[in-house]
Amino acid sequence: MTGIYILPFIITAFFIITNLPVFGRLPKGLRLEKIRHLENYRDGALQNQSVTLMQPEGVSFFKVLRAFLFEKHPDKTPDKALPYVSPNLNGEPKSNAPEIIWFGHSSYLIKINGLRILVDPVFSKTPSPFSFIGSKAFWGTDVIKAEEFNNIDILIITHDHYDHLDYKSVLKIAPQVKSIVTSLGVGSHLERWGIKKEKINELCWNESLILFNNLQLTAVPSRHFTGRKFKRNQTLWSAFVLKTPNYQLFLGGDSGYDAHFAKIGEQFGPFDLALLECGQYDAYWPYIHMFPEETVQAAIDLKAKVLMPVHWGKFSLAMHPWNEPVKRVVLAAAAKQLPLVTPKLGETIIINEYLPTENWWD
Repeated sequence: MTGIYILPFIITAFFIITNLPVFGRLPKGLRLEKIRHLENYRDGALQNQSVTLMQPEGVSFFKVLRAFLFEKHPDKTPDKALPYVSPNLNGEPKSNAPEIIWFGHSSYLIKINGLRILVDPVFSKTPSPFSFIGSKAFWGTDVIKAEEFNNIDILIITHDHYDHLDYKSVLKIAPQVKSIVTSLGVGSHLERWGIKKEKINELCWNESLILFNNLQLTAVPSRHFTGRKFKRNQTLWSAFVLKTPNYQLFLGGDSGYDAHFAKIGEQFGPFDLALLECGQYDAYWPYIHMFPEETVQAAIDLKAKVLMPVHWGKFSLAMHPWNEPVKRVVLAAAAKQLPLVTPKLGETIIINEYLPTENWWD
């Protein structure tokens, strides 16, 4: 008789847990209708421009899971605290040129044209729905807290994965933000979390928005996927072109390598700086994240003057050593004679003025 009560309890608990706010909410109503009318919406989900498998043919999800759990490299995480520069978060810029402060993984602050733009802020200890699940932030990378960002003009969220859209960080940052720009569908999560819809701007690929009179943001394609629970690709994933009268930056989000980089380079390039992912790759998922050598080629395709590699240096979400991405991207950039900037966490770079290249990870 006990089993009669256990099963309903398990079902009820599962329903309650999976409907907690941290999981967000799938698009519905007019937002869903707009998604369904997109050119890349087919078979009940959003699609990449090229056929994109989650893993190569012949490789099952369980094989990938087994490898992830039991094939860990001994250097997946650093054995000491990473060097960190205490940043000037809320002070005035030192230069008229754009300044960028990287906080590890894909979180960074851009100071440009008197505006402060925060991208994909993740300041929780784990990039997951619950603090006891998943990779912990590396030692020494949790110096900055979400509540320290109190005068952000624009918050950019590239897509809804936990390592880019962090529930706890957004709850602390969003109330003081003037405007939020994200991919179509992500606003459904934000509204579930109590963020005013008047703040939220959702863009489709190749759709632009002008904010504060002279800053233009354009969502452009990337090769990735989305989903915070079980149903994938119900919200869009994007990179963003940031343009002012004097500068142009490419904010890459997550993407596997594909022909879209060259198309974006032809349409929007050149870029003063491209921030592109170079970590969390593996042969088991080669189409949704770039290998470091592909990151360099993507920057060349984009016609970027300088490459800044991100999506590494804070969490271990793949099997490779923690500093292998930056080591490989440095070698590949040197071989292609592509200028590179590799700041310490918290260090401020200044475009055309201060572009540090110290190999601090060694």
